[in-house]
Amino acid sequence: MAVFTFIVSVLFAYLLGSVSFSYIAGKMVAGVDIRQHGSGNAGATNTLRVIGVKWGLIVLLADVFKGVLAVAFAHLITGGSLVAMTFAGLFAIIGHNWPIYYGFRGGKGVATTIGVLFTLGFMPALYAGLVGLVLIVLTRYVSLGSLVFVTLTPIFAIAMRLPWYVIVIAFVIAIMSFWRHRSNIERLLHGQERKVFQR
Repeated sequence: MAVFTFIVSVLFAYLLGSVSFSYIAGKMVAGVDIRQHGSGNAGATNTLRVIGVKWGLIVLLADVFKGVLAVAFAHLITGGSLVAMTFAGLFAIIGHNWPIYYGFRGGKGVATTIGVLFTLGFMPALYAGLVGLVLIVLTRYVSLGSLVFVTLTPIFAIAMRLPWYVIVIAFVIAIMSFWRHRSNIERLLHGQERKVFQR
């Protein structure tokens, strides 16, 4: 793996991750800055709350695809370097959370994280995702299911003996996700967190 292609893959991932489909949808559909409505988060869940289920799902899929595409592009230009792929995935999430195009005010990276982790470690992410999805269905707290997902993925990755750098990146992503969900965690602890369809 050449240093140049590694840098290109990471830079591409960050710039791609910085594209906020939630912000674009808010402006295009309702003429609003999604970050000034609902929960104030530029993500799929807040898009769903503010401009509807259809657009929430579109943003969700687009954000997931960002993560997949970032990892796939790194695979393509580096000849399949797993190190480059893991870093590209991480920087796609960083781009989503701190986008250069929108004053570094982005989302919490859950959907992009799903795309990244499913691409890097499909089975661990699948098992963790199923647990997270069940929790969301039962509790209607997207934040809770998301945090369980990012917590379990590296644990399952260890159990399935994935490469150590994938495991390390998965833990870094989990820590970053918990940091971005600080306010959600506080609201969960106080019983004040909004449920999925609650405005």
